[in-house]
Amino acid sequence: MKEPASRDINQRIAARVRDLRGASGLSLEALAERSGVSRSMISLIERGESSATAVVLEKLAASLGVALAALFEDTQAPASPLAKRNAQPEWRDPASGYLRRNLSPAGFAAPLQLVEVVFPPGARVAYESGVREVPMHQQVWVLEGSIELSVGDERFRLDAGDCLALQLDRPTAYRNPGRRPARYLVAIANDAAALRRRP
Repeated sequence: MKEPASRDINQRIAARVRDLRGASGLSLEALAERSGVSRSMISLIERGESSATAVVLEKLAASLGVALAALFEDTQAPASPLAKRNAQPEWRDPASGYLRRNLSPAGFAAPLQLVEVVFPPGARVAYESGVREVPMHQQVWVLEGSIELSVGDERFRLDAGDCLALQLDRPTAYRNPGRRPARYLVAIANDAAALRRRP
């Protein structure tokens, strides 16, 4: 019998956090101190026993020097330049309900990652991460609906067709002010992406 998708993705996140922490030479205590996430929470995540929120996972990803998308990658998949639709992992944030899907091929070292997000009406997510050791860049392209995006003290409204470029060096927040879901594409790049995709 196949495991529920939520369990599958939680186990994948667990393995990724464990592997990336090990590759970085960080103890649970050191990662907790660096990320601001409690040691007990990290331990639960690494055992696949917690459905962590996007905000918590972003703190861990930033502290491990990777994009949030890296925590959903299947490192056991054979490297391929093609990601078929049924192999693209989906994950729903338990706090906001937003659905994200990694579009980029698993295990294929490249300086760019693509993610599709479906953001529910009225939903809001605020990431607290600031300057990263490895500069990371994003472009957000709205496909349907509208979103409001805060980057530090700057505020932007993006409607369908609009694209915003930003560097992930300040707290950022996303909000859907509309009554319908918004759908957008996020392109993520950094100079070390190809090296950090796998531990």
